[in-house]
Amino acid sequence: MQSLPSTLIDRFQRRVDYVRLSVTDRCDFRCVYCMAEEMTFVPKAQVLTLEEHFQVAQAFTELGVRKIRLTGGEPLIRTDILTLVKRLGQLPTLDQLVLTTNGSQLQRMAGQLRDYGVKRINISLDSLQPRRFRQLTRHGNLDQVLAGIETAIAKGFERIKINAVVLKGRNEDEVLDLVDFACRRGIDIAFIEEMPLGHIVEHNRVLSFCSSQQLRDIIGKRYIMHALGEPEGNAGPARYYSLPGTTTRLGFISPHSENFCHLCNRVRVTAEGRLLLCLGNEHSVDLRGVLRAPGYSLASLKRTIVEAMAIKPERHHFDNAGEPQIVRFMNMTGG
Repeated sequence: MQSLPSTLIDRFQRRVDYVRLSVTDRCDFRCVYCMAEEMTFVPKAQVLTLEEHFQVAQAFTELGVRKIRLTGGEPLIRTDILTLVKRLGQLPTLDQLVLTTNGSQLQRMAGQLRDYGVKRINISLDSLQPRRFRQLTRHGNLDQVLAGIETAIAKGFERIKINAVVLKGRNEDEVLDLVDFACRRGIDIAFIEEMPLGHIVEHNRVLSFCSSQQLRDIIGKRYIMHALGEPEGNAGPARYYSLPGTTTRLGFISPHSENFCHLCNRVRVTAEGRLLLCLGNEHSVDLRGVLRAPGYSLASLKRTIVEAMAIKPERHHFDNAGEPQIVRFMNMTGG
């Protein structure tokens, strides 16, 4: 039998060394750009167990992955999630264990996350106005999230970043306030163009779309921005700018207007064990079937992952902000 490689290389010669691991499709919020108000979630029996998630993570790290991001849904509402975090933090070749969260559970969990090896946290925050925050998240409590952010800052993570999705007519008037918020705290902030995943009826994506360039024009009225160049390594899918006089990095994630698929180094694993090779395509492989097959071995899982690299697409096609090409919602995609 042919030996397995120590790194993952796709057919376009891109090295895959970053995995976004979704531990649940459930969330305590219902953000208007991420979910419908009434959602049908994956039956729990079909969701990977924490042990299966660990097996997936172990397989990927043995294939050269150096960064794992835990996502959801909201990862911190998964029962016993800290037991998985602790085990992942002990993987010998994992350089970066990071997390994306809505912040609702950080006040009580940030300390243990830091102790167990989480180095960086991304926190969603689309508004600093309580009523508007409630409207955008449908269930969120702004005070709870802000307290979680302050707790995370106090615990001393290597970096903390705010992620904000801006919808025209809803919260673009808060762009400068959000940048100010980040700068005052010495944390990073990234603005994300709304992604056309799932059928949303709450708003019209074409009318609400706000491009990264429009946001730069707004921010440029108050701040001088110095481009930090193309994303490198495990920096993630943002183009960053420095803001002189601050330690804050300002990022823009632009799947519509400025994608850089040629640099893609990541794949996603959904909560039910579907290996998604691209955010904006349906190319995928069923890892749960491998994990639950008779005679399962870590070697068989690794071989499946290696073979999946052959179907990783060259790029996605988020060419407009209208009806989605992908019907799965963002909570199903995994962050």
